[in-house]
Amino acid sequence: MSQLENIAKMLEEKEKEITEALYKDLSKPEVEAFISEIVTAKSSCNEALKELRQWMIPQKVNTSITTFPSSAEIVSEPLGVVLVISTWNFPFLLSLDPVIGAISAGNAVVLKPSEIAPATSSILAKLVEEYLDNSAVKVVEGAVPETTALLEQKWDKILYTGSARIGRIVMAAAAKHLTPVILELGGKSPAVVHSDVDLQVAVRRIIAGKWALNNGQACIGVDYIITTKDFAPKLIEALKIELEKFFGKDPMNSKDISRIVSSTQFKRLAKLLDEDKVSDKIVLGGQMDENQLKIAPTILLDIPEESQLMQEEIFGPLMPIVTVEKIEDSFDVINSRPKPLAVYVFTNNEQLKKGFVENISSGGMLINDTVLHVSISGLPFGGVGESGMGSYHGKFSFDGFSHKKAVLYRSFSGDSSLRYPPYTPEKQRLLKAVISGDIFSIILALIGWSK
Repeated sequence: MSQLENIAKMLEEKEKEITEALYKDLSKPEVEAFISEIVTAKSSCNEALKELRQWMIPQKVNTSITTFPSSAEIVSEPLGVVLVISTWNFPFLLSLDPVIGAISAGNAVVLKPSEIAPATSSILAKLVEEYLDNSAVKVVEGAVPETTALLEQKWDKILYTGSARIGRIVMAAAAKHLTPVILELGGKSPAVVHSDVDLQVAVRRIIAGKWALNNGQACIGVDYIITTKDFAPKLIEALKIELEKFFGKDPMNSKDISRIVSSTQFKRLAKLLDEDKVSDKIVLGGQMDENQLKIAPTILLDIPEESQLMQEEIFGPLMPIVTVEKIEDSFDVINSRPKPLAVYVFTNNEQLKKGFVENISSGGMLINDTVLHVSISGLPFGGVGESGMGSYHGKFSFDGFSHKKAVLYRSFSGDSSLRYPPYTPEKQRLLKAVISGDIFSIILALIGWSK
């Protein structure tokens, strides 16, 4: 509790320094940094402080006649020492949120922030040393060699946030020690837009879940849109209008949009856009400035399915629009790919909503909005299949970093000779009746009869 209180104090006192570090790393607008990183971390910490005593209470479990008289409970206990390997796109929140869960569950924690966001990594190392008990919580800075060295150690659990490629490396390293993992990965999270929507609201919410969310550099961001061929022109026109309202006529000079995190990421995105039969599909944007690491919001229509842009997670401001004949065809488009971290569906059709929930497997799903499901602490945040394993947020964080120990309590009374040799025919009849739970059979066995 004292460590959580210190985290809450740190977030209150060092908000300005944290915001400045996020701006240095990503040019993240102050309001976006405050809402998506600082407020969300505060919320996680405050919930843990408020609910922890309740989370810790052992869960009572019913017992059976075979153990009568007895009682049973599930006791949460710390796993031990855990490793949290964070990522660069939300480098403060995605470092601190899992640490809050690990501390809540009573573990010692080593945090490895991303070297791709060096200013945030540095401020995390400084603040953890200043505010927390360094015998229980440590930050290890560095790049691949340091991460490799950490993965060679034995941990009681590892939580990794990042790409599926590195996730496989983490999982392989953990397997050597039989260490359990939580992998928060990503994938191509689609937004399906039906023609029956409030178009302006839908478009604004899509923009909020793409370009106003770290300029598309988010694992839960909208990766591509699916809509019908007939509705696509209206949707594109609405996107153009609202993007200009949000970021001006020249989004490259907007102070309300983040830059690309690094030269490496910039070149990767530029290469995706320059691929044959892709660049000529641009219907909006496409401007780039490598010196400033900026790429304008870019919309592309019906690019080839085999293009890299449609094969890998984009993680940037490029938005392909895939068209289908009828909106129900979007089921096949999504199900033909690995399971995504999130699916967003915009429709007023109740049958369509039900169809998506029942037929599409994804880490999370949100109807008529984007990304806000992660703000609900009562919902788990995690992937499925290629998009990850395990989950956290709120009590799910506490549970994810706890071992659930089964405990059965018995007294010395009620000791039946039935369980001990010699196993006479009478004992066998009664034992079978007791195990089956059939009261009539038990009575018959006690008086020496059988069915």
